Amino acid sequence: MFKKILLALLAVFIIIQFIRPEKNLSDDQSMNIATKYDVPADVKNILEVACNDCHSNKTVYPWYSNIQPVAWWMNEHVEDGKRHLNFSTFTSLSIARQNHKLEETVEMVEDDAMPLKSYTALGMHPEAKLTTAQRERLIQWAKAQMDTLKAKYPADSLVMPKRKPEPGQH
Repeated sequence: MFKKILLALLAVFIIIQFIRPEKNLSDDQSMNIATKYDVPADVKNILEVACNDCHSNKTVYPWYSNIQPVAWWMNEHVEDGKRHLNFSTFTSLSIARQNHKLEETVEMVEDDAMPLKSYTALGMHPEAKLTTAQRERLIQWAKAQMDTLKAKYPADSLVMPKRKPEPGQH
Protein backbone atom coordinates (compact mmCIF):
# COMPACT_ATOMS: atom_id res chain seq x y z
CA MET A 1 0.00 0.00 0.00
CA PHE A 2 2.78 2.40 0.96
CA LYS A 3 4.56 1.67 -2.33
CA LYS A 4 1.40 2.53 -4.33
CA ILE A 5 1.01 5.83 -2.48
CA LEU A 6 4.65 6.67 -3.11
CA LEU A 7 4.31 5.84 -6.82
CA ALA A 8 1.14 7.95 -7.07
CA LEU A 9 2.90 10.91 -5.43
CA LEU A 10 5.85 10.50 -7.78
CA ALA A 11 3.48 10.43 -10.77
CA VAL A 12 1.75 13.61 -9.58
CA PHE A 13 5.13 15.29 -9.05
CA ILE A 14 6.22 14.36 -12.58
CA ILE A 15 2.92 15.48 -14.15
CA ILE A 16 2.95 18.89 -12.45
CA GLN A 17 6.38 19.59 -13.96
CA PHE A 18 4.57 20.15 -17.26
CA ILE A 19 2.17 22.76 -15.83
CA ARG A 20 4.20 25.94 -15.77
CA PRO A 21 3.26 29.55 -15.14
CA GLU A 22 4.28 32.16 -17.68
CA LYS A 23 7.60 33.73 -16.80
CA ASN A 24 7.95 37.46 -16.20
CA LEU A 25 10.32 38.20 -19.08
CA SER A 26 8.65 40.92 -21.18
CA ASP A 27 11.28 43.47 -20.14
CA ASP A 28 9.15 46.32 -21.54
CA GLN A 29 10.89 49.33 -20.01
CA SER A 30 9.15 52.09 -21.98
CA MET A 31 7.43 53.38 -18.81
CA ASN A 32 10.33 52.56 -16.48
CA ILE A 33 10.94 54.85 -13.52
CA ALA A 34 14.34 55.79 -15.02
CA THR A 35 12.65 57.36 -18.06
CA LYS A 36 11.36 60.22 -15.88
CA TYR A 37 13.33 60.13 -12.63
CA ASP A 38 17.03 60.41 -11.91
CA VAL A 39 18.22 56.94 -10.93
CA PRO A 40 21.93 57.12 -10.11
CA ALA A 41 24.08 54.04 -10.72
CA ASP A 42 24.23 53.05 -7.04
CA VAL A 43 20.43 53.22 -6.69
CA LYS A 44 19.97 51.39 -9.99
CA ASN A 45 22.21 48.61 -8.65
CA ILE A 46 20.20 48.37 -5.41
CA LEU A 47 16.95 48.17 -7.38
CA GLU A 48 18.39 45.52 -9.70
CA VAL A 49 19.68 43.21 -6.98
CA ALA A 50 17.02 43.68 -4.31
CA CYS A 51 13.80 44.84 -5.96
CA ASN A 52 13.40 44.20 -9.68
CA ASP A 53 12.86 40.43 -9.58
CA CYS A 54 9.43 41.07 -8.04
CA HIS A 55 8.87 44.73 -8.93
CA SER A 56 9.61 44.96 -12.66
CA ASN A 57 8.80 43.28 -15.96
CA LYS A 58 12.09 41.37 -15.92
CA THR A 59 12.66 38.63 -13.37
CA VAL A 60 15.97 36.79 -13.23
CA TYR A 61 14.99 33.23 -12.44
CA PRO A 62 17.22 30.92 -10.41
CA TRP A 63 17.59 27.26 -11.39
CA TYR A 64 15.11 26.04 -8.80
CA SER A 65 12.33 28.10 -10.38
CA ASN A 66 12.02 25.34 -12.97
CA ILE A 67 10.75 22.87 -10.39
CA GLN A 68 7.07 22.69 -9.51
CA PRO A 69 5.52 23.70 -7.16
CA VAL A 70 8.34 26.23 -6.53
CA ALA A 71 7.60 27.99 -9.84
CA TRP A 72 3.95 28.51 -8.87
CA TRP A 73 4.98 29.96 -5.50
CA MET A 74 7.52 32.28 -7.14
CA ASN A 75 5.03 33.34 -9.78
CA GLU A 76 2.57 34.35 -7.07
CA HIS A 77 5.27 36.43 -5.37
CA VAL A 78 6.20 38.16 -8.62
CA GLU A 79 2.58 38.87 -9.58
CA ASP A 80 1.82 40.19 -6.09
CA GLY A 81 4.96 42.33 -6.10
CA LYS A 82 4.11 43.85 -9.48
CA ARG A 83 0.54 44.46 -8.34
CA HIS A 84 1.87 46.62 -5.49
CA LEU A 85 4.74 48.32 -7.34
CA ASN A 86 6.15 47.86 -10.82
CA PHE A 87 9.19 50.00 -11.63
CA SER A 88 8.81 49.03 -15.31
CA THR A 89 5.39 50.72 -15.56
CA PHE A 90 5.94 53.40 -12.93
CA THR A 91 5.54 56.46 -15.18
CA SER A 92 2.19 55.22 -16.49
CA LEU A 93 0.72 55.95 -13.05
CA SER A 94 -0.85 59.26 -12.13
CA ILE A 95 1.48 61.77 -10.45
CA ALA A 96 -0.38 61.27 -7.15
CA ARG A 97 0.08 57.50 -7.37
CA GLN A 98 3.77 57.86 -8.30
CA ASN A 99 4.27 60.07 -5.25
CA HIS A 100 2.36 57.57 -3.11
CA LYS A 101 4.44 54.64 -4.39
CA LEU A 102 7.66 56.51 -3.58
CA GLU A 103 6.27 57.19 -0.10
CA GLU A 104 5.42 53.49 0.30
CA THR A 105 8.92 52.57 -0.86
CA VAL A 106 10.36 54.73 1.92
CA GLU A 107 8.04 53.15 4.50
CA MET A 108 8.73 49.56 3.40
CA VAL A 109 12.50 50.03 3.39
CA GLU A 110 12.47 51.92 6.71
CA ASP A 111 10.38 49.15 8.30
CA ASP A 112 12.75 46.50 6.88
CA ALA A 113 9.71 44.93 5.18
CA MET A 114 11.48 44.84 1.81
CA PRO A 115 13.04 42.86 0.40
CA LEU A 116 10.92 40.06 1.79
CA LYS A 117 12.59 37.74 4.24
CA SER A 118 11.42 34.80 2.11
CA TYR A 119 13.45 36.28 -0.78
CA THR A 120 16.66 36.64 1.20
CA ALA A 121 16.25 33.55 3.40
CA LEU A 122 18.48 30.50 3.24
CA GLY A 123 21.17 32.45 1.41
CA MET A 124 19.24 32.20 -1.87
CA HIS A 125 19.75 35.88 -2.76
CA PRO A 126 22.55 37.14 -0.52
CA GLU A 127 23.08 40.19 -2.74
CA ALA A 128 19.52 41.32 -1.96
CA LYS A 129 20.16 41.68 1.77
CA LEU A 130 20.51 45.43 2.04
CA THR A 131 23.08 47.00 4.30
CA THR A 132 22.12 49.91 6.51
CA ALA A 133 23.93 52.23 4.09
CA GLN A 134 22.02 50.81 1.10
CA ARG A 135 18.71 51.21 2.95
CA GLU A 136 19.53 54.79 3.82
CA ARG A 137 20.58 55.51 0.23
CA LEU A 138 17.35 54.07 -1.18
CA ILE A 139 15.27 56.05 1.32
CA GLN A 140 17.18 59.25 0.61
CA TRP A 141 16.76 58.73 -3.15
CA ALA A 142 13.00 58.09 -2.91
CA LYS A 143 12.52 61.15 -0.69
CA ALA A 144 14.52 63.26 -3.16
CA GLN A 145 12.22 62.12 -5.98
CA MET A 146 9.21 63.09 -3.86
CA ASP A 147 10.79 66.50 -3.25
CA THR A 148 11.25 66.89 -7.01
CA LEU A 149 7.55 66.13 -7.52
CA LYS A 150 6.59 68.65 -4.81
CA ALA A 151 8.65 71.33 -6.54
CA LYS A 152 7.20 70.56 -9.96
CA TYR A 153 3.49 69.91 -9.29
CA PRO A 154 0.79 71.63 -7.24
CA ALA A 155 0.39 70.06 -3.77
CA ASP A 156 -3.18 68.90 -4.42
CA SER A 157 -2.07 66.90 -7.48
CA LEU A 158 0.23 64.80 -5.27
CA VAL A 159 -2.52 63.68 -2.91
CA MET A 160 -4.22 60.38 -3.55
CA PRO A 161 -7.96 60.86 -4.02
CA LYS A 162 -10.11 59.38 -1.28
CA ARG A 163 -11.74 56.12 -2.24
CA LYS A 164 -15.47 56.23 -2.32
CA PRO A 165 -17.02 53.56 -0.09
CA GLU A 166 -18.79 50.80 -1.91
CA PRO A 167 -22.56 50.69 -1.50
CA GLY A 168 -23.47 49.34 1.91
CA GLN A 169 -20.16 50.44 3.53
CA HIS A 170 -19.78 53.39 5.82
